[in-house]
Amino acid sequence: MDSNFEKYVTPNMLNLTDIYAVKVLICYFLNQINRPVSPKQLTEIATGDGIINYFFFMEAVSSMLETNMMTLEYPNGVPQYVLQEKGKRCAIEFKQIVPQSFRDRIMSAGLQFFTRLKNENTVKFELEKKKIGYMLHCTCHDNNEIVLMKLSLFVPDEEQAALMEKKIMDNPSELYSKVVDYVLENEEYVPDYDDSVND
Repeated sequence: MDSNFEKYVTPNMLNLTDIYAVKVLICYFLNQINRPVSPKQLTEIATGDGIINYFFFMEAVSSMLETNMMTLEYPNGVPQYVLQEKGKRCAIEFKQIVPQSFRDRIMSAGLQFFTRLKNENTVKFELEKKKIGYMLHCTCHDNNEIVLMKLSLFVPDEEQAALMEKKIMDNPSELYSKVVDYVLENEEYVPDYDDSVND
């Protein structure tokens, strides 16, 4: 392979369509992420951002299962892919076959996916219709179901509510931290009497 190939590949190029490279990339991702991944989750991560062509992805997965590069197992009745030794060796020894840009993209997509999944389990929304507009109620809790914050915001319409939900879901822990910081740093307002007299 041309050692200068990667410099011509950008994240905006067409998705990966070489079956062998697709198999290497899937092995690389599963080896790096090192956590259970269901078939539905892997499909969304690998094809949702256009990283891998869907039909090539399905063909690669089928081949990987047939050759025991990975297996489909059902712990607690939940399907998940498990990378086998053959797949782990492929991930380590042949990762250079796949341009760095694709490796970075699938890792980024995977981390974003699991972060979003975690946020969805710790943040709940309720939209309450009012005589005028809506009230968007947001409840944030930790993994132990302890409520960290309840927040209610007025929004004029459902479109604004959806936008607020998305922005909160992007990084709910950062929002919580900023609210706490603001409260702790808040100071009593002391008017400037000289300015009042001048007015």
